[in-house]
Amino acid sequence: MMDSRPIGIFDSGLGGLTALKELRRLLPQENLIYFGDTGRVPYGARSPQTLRRFAMENIRFLQNYDVKMIIAACGTISSIMTDEMAGGMGIPFTGVVKAAALAACRVTRSGCIGVIGTSATIRSGAYLRIIHETLPHAKVTACACPLFVPLVENGYIEENNPVTELVARDYLSVFSHQKPDTLILGCTHYPLIAPLIGRIMGDGTTLIDPGRETARLVKKYLSSHGLEADGKEGQTRYFVSADTEDFDVIAARFLGHPLERPVEHVDVDDLCR
Repeated sequence: MMDSRPIGIFDSGLGGLTALKELRRLLPQENLIYFGDTGRVPYGARSPQTLRRFAMENIRFLQNYDVKMIIAACGTISSIMTDEMAGGMGIPFTGVVKAAALAACRVTRSGCIGVIGTSATIRSGAYLRIIHETLPHAKVTACACPLFVPLVENGYIEENNPVTELVARDYLSVFSHQKPDTLILGCTHYPLIAPLIGRIMGDGTTLIDPGRETARLVKKYLSSHGLEADGKEGQTRYFVSADTEDFDVIAARFLGHPLERPVEHVDVDDLCR
């Protein structure tokens, strides 16, 4: 049995495109709907109550398009979503935290794991909780990197960008005393500067991309529940809650190709109703 309904993906802005790119690579036949809540970015410094409200508003928006599954391609949202919230949707849901945390536990050789993310993600303790449930004796060092999101959103993503490198070296210095062999890029924006982060951390550290791990999880779920689309090439629609022109240009750079169709605008006020 095939199911051609789209998969809904949302993030605060551009970062979730890293998850969309991996989904498109692994599941080319699936229809995708991406919503970037660019009118309310950044999410990382907001309260859990505000973030949960944003999440439910974004989910309701995607449900208008009869999606068969929803992905919170946002580490911040994934870290504060409760089981009750997910269970009350009546639709399969996953975030990026669990997939990335479990992948880090599989990959680590020494049990020494690093986590970087937004302030809200690190404050939630979600990655640490899942890692310690899986590997009770793991040594986990977590570091909030709040400037990474605006740097990525504004296109400071080149590996040799001096501004981003200066910020990254300052943040990542927290790992100099106990260098992890595995580092979770705990925000879907961060893979866009993964080459720079990897160079600073060195060859001995494996980087975990939450979007890639989530795409693998979604593929497995769809297959096991008979929700895969047929063999036709899937289509992607893009929605944002702020200026569409800037998103169009930067998103094409992140995806490595022009967008398949024009970006559509959603009014933030409509989300709140």
